[in-house]
Amino acid sequence: MRWRIVALASVGVNVMLTLVLLRSFGPGKAPASASHRLASAQAVITKTNVVFRREPFSWQEVESPDYRTYIANLREIGCPDQTIRDIIIADVNSMFARRRATELVTPEQQWWRSVPDSNVVMQAMAQAKKLEEARRTLLTQLLGTNWESGDLVNLPRPTQPGIDLDGPILGTLSPETKRAVEEITVESEQRMRAYLQQQGQHGGTADPAELAKLRQQTRNELAGVLSPGQLEEFLLRYSEDAVNLRGEFGQLRYFNPTPDEFRAVFRAVDPIDQQLQALSPIDPNSVAQRDGLEAEREAAIKNALGPSRYEEYQMLQDPLYRDAVASAIAAGTPGAAKTIYAINLAAQSTRQDISSDPSLTDSQKAIEQKQLDVDQLTANAIATGQQTPPPPPAPTPAPPQRTYVIHPGDSLAVISMIYGVPPGAIRQANPTVNFFRLTPGDVITIPPMGLPPIGAP
Repeated sequence: MRWRIVALASVGVNVMLTLVLLRSFGPGKAPASASHRLASAQAVITKTNVVFRREPFSWQEVESPDYRTYIANLREIGCPDQTIRDIIIADVNSMFARRRATELVTPEQQWWRSVPDSNVVMQAMAQAKKLEEARRTLLTQLLGTNWESGDLVNLPRPTQPGIDLDGPILGTLSPETKRAVEEITVESEQRMRAYLQQQGQHGGTADPAELAKLRQQTRNELAGVLSPGQLEEFLLRYSEDAVNLRGEFGQLRYFNPTPDEFRAVFRAVDPIDQQLQALSPIDPNSVAQRDGLEAEREAAIKNALGPSRYEEYQMLQDPLYRDAVASAIAAGTPGAAKTIYAINLAAQSTRQDISSDPSLTDSQKAIEQKQLDVDQLTANAIATGQQTPPPPPAPTPAPPQRTYVIHPGDSLAVISMIYGVPPGAIRQANPTVNFFRLTPGDVITIPPMGLPPIGAP
């Protein structure tokens, strides 16, 4: 029981001491030193129990659609000025590259044209210049007038020539897809070049079948990164079959297929052309197979173009019809081409008849040919609604040919004086006559030139 009495006495003493201290300092007060220590202790306790940790950095916190804000954010995180310049230039260049790829209409995008449209070329150049000026102006506004002197992003670097992936289809490809397509095309060119060099080193010629395999490999690789529509757009612009088809239409000069016509013909003949390219030029079996494929190809073109356009396509194979179209266009009446063609065909046939007519002398044939030229021009002028050419001047009739029978005592000098013709002209008109041995009865020709004869009024 004694420990309880001692404990109660100790508690009572402590309570009394506490009350005395509270009264001495006033209500709600504590010694400054104690308060300070308490705060220090709490601070120490707080510091030992709380760990400050930096949140993970995210680039989204720095990026901004506004370039000025973007630059300010880069500076705030301590990014060096040169790095800021490189980042902004690269970003602006990327933005304008996308604009060029999607906004410009370049001649390469018009894959159906054999000859680039000069208006498209000029417009593309003007638009490209406008975009370049806008790019430089923006960079000057963002980085100052001396931005180009510190441009490390655009310094010339060794690179492989690429291809233009622009337009509404190829221009919208992702950067990753564009990079993959460029790598495929570069590797394709390297494979083709390596094969050709290898054949040349061994004194051989390129095997068409092997070249066809290499081209097909490239197509397969492109099909792995492009959709069917994107692949067709690429092939229409850059495949060998499309290049050859443009050349084929270009030789016709005036066919000018529409985009739909070119696409339809390409789709029809592309698989056939691939088979033709794989054939051997010397194998007899390949020759027979080639003839069959050529006929199949012609039928495919006819079906793709339709009757009317295929007829035009066939007629333009004839140079004479192309000349007729050129004449009709020059006269401003393109619809008269077939009429002019019929006139020219008839004139060609008549010209051949004149040349092969044995009853006509050379001079008569020349006269007939000249008259045919006039008739042809007149008919063409009527067909195009033009004025008919004036008739050619009537040819001056040749003076009648004169002859002279040699009399005893005649000489070249005497004959020259009689007819007023120089001796040299008489010699020229009679190349087979020896005037030093004239014999009475010989007949010579007197040329129609010279002075009036002796005795003439």
